Amino acid sequence: MWALFTGWLSSNAIKLIGYATAALSVSAILLGAREAGRTAERYDQLQKSMEIKNAQLNATLTAPHTRDELVDQLRGGKF
Repeated sequence: MWALFTGWLSSNAIKLIGYATAALSVSAILLGAREAGRTAERYDQLQKSMEIKNAQLNATLTAPHTRDELVDQLRGGKF
């Protein structure tokens, strides 16, 4: 029995190594693509949050500083 197994293994060892290498390569590529997708998603979220922060900062800069400026903006229809 053992001789039969070792004989089969020695004749098919190169095929088995090739299949194992192919399986590892495919799994590495799939895991890399998954990580790239996560990184792209994080980048999109960061970009959105930075746009919101910049919009808030711009709103703060253009906001009226005194009550008189607020009244002028409301009367002018620029609010």
